Amino acid sequence: MKSKGGLNMHPCSSVLHLLLRCMRGCCRHTRSRVPRRLRRHVSYIRLIFKSLYFNSLTNSDVVTDSILEPVFWMVEVVTRWFGMVFVFLVVALTSSVVFIAYFCLLPLVLHTYSPGWMIWHICYGHWNLVMIVFHYYKATKTPPGYPPKMKTDVPFVSVCKKCIIPKPARSHHCGICKTCILKMDHHCPWLNNCVGHFNHRYFFSFCLFLTLGCMYCSVSGRHLFIDAYNTIDQLKHLEAEKQGVPVTGIGLLIGIVPSAGVAGKAVQVAQEVSQPPYTYKDRMFHKSVIYMWVLTSTVSVALGALTLWHALLITRGETSIERHINGKEAKRLAKRGRVYRNPFSYGKLNNWKVFFGVEKRSHWLTRVLLPSGHAPYGDGLTWDIYPLKKDMMPV
Repeated sequence: MKSKGGLNMHPCSSVLHLLLRCMRGCCRHTRSRVPRRLRRHVSYIRLIFKSLYFNSLTNSDVVTDSILEPVFWMVEVVTRWFGMVFVFLVVALTSSVVFIAYFCLLPLVLHTYSPGWMIWHICYGHWNLVMIVFHYYKATKTPPGYPPKMKTDVPFVSVCKKCIIPKPARSHHCGICKTCILKMDHHCPWLNNCVGHFNHRYFFSFCLFLTLGCMYCSVSGRHLFIDAYNTIDQLKHLEAEKQGVPVTGIGLLIGIVPSAGVAGKAVQVAQEVSQPPYTYKDRMFHKSVIYMWVLTSTVSVALGALTLWHALLITRGETSIERHINGKEAKRLAKRGRVYRNPFSYGKLNNWKVFFGVEKRSHWLTRVLLPSGHAPYGDGLTWDIYPLKKDMMPV
C-alpha cells in the first residue's frame, strides 16, 4: 500500500490513524453534551494540575508546597486569631514567676542569706527582669520593616507574587501579616509580630535574657524545690496512712512523728519539740516553689535551644529562611564542584557587631548589656555595610 507521496505506509499506522480520528469525533460529541458551566470547572481543574509542571523550575518542593497549602492556610489563620492569646500567656506566666519571687523567695533571701549573696541576688534579679521586659516590649511594638509600596530606585531581586511589589534582597512575604518583611526571619506567635530587620535584635535579646532568667531561677531554687517536693510527697503518704503528726516549717523538710506502737515516745517527742502545724500558707508556699521551678526549668531548656540556634544563625550572617535557601544553594553548587559563599556574612565577629550595632568597646555595655533602643545598621533595603570584609571596628 502506497501513499500519495509514493511512500510505503504500514497497515498498523493506518489503523492507528483511523482510531485517532474516531476518538476525536467521540470527544467532540461528548464536549457538545457536557454543560458549559461544568466544562469551565473541568478546564480550571486541568489548568491547576498543569500549573504544577509549567516550567523547568518546578520541583518536588513546589509540588509539596502546593499540596500542603491548605495546611499552611489553616496555621496562618489560627496564628493570626490567637496572636494576642500567646502574648497574654507570656505576660501572665512571667508575672506569676515574678510574683512568687517577690512574695515567697525574697523574704527568705533577706532572712537567711549573707549580705554579699543578698546584694547579688537583688541586683542580678532586677537587672535580668528589666532586660526581659524592655526587649519583649520593643520586640512586640517595633515594626519589622516593610519594603516601599511605590516605585523607587532601590534595587530589588524579584517581585512578590502576592503583594505584586518589588522585593529587595533578604525580603520575604509573611502570610500571617499579609505583607513583605525586610530581612524576615520568621513570624513569632509569642510576639504577635514578625521578626525582621528592625526588631530582630530585640527578639534575640529577649530570648537570651529570658533563658538566663529561667536558668537563674532553676539553679538557685533547686534546693527549695527538693524540700518542697519531699514535704508534699510525705504529707500525701501521711494523709493516706493516717499515721504520725507532721512537723514542719516553711522551706524545711517535714518530720514525721510515729504514733502507733510507741505512743509514749510520741507524746514525749511532741512535748519536747513543739512545732506549728502544716498550714494552708505552708502548702501554698511549697506548691508555688514547685510550679516556679518546673516552669523555669522547662522554658530554660526549650528556649535555650532556640536561642542557641539563632546565635548560630547570627554567627553565619543569615536568618532562619536564608538558612534553608542557602542550604539548597550550597547543595546545588556542590554538584557542580563549586562552594557557596553567603554574600551577607561579614565574618563571625563582625556579624555580631553588625547585629548588635557595636561600633566601639563601650557599646558592648551600653548597647548589649543595658537596655538600648538604637536602630540597626542600614535601612534593610541594601546590604553594602562593609564593602571590604575586614574587621573595620577595633573592638
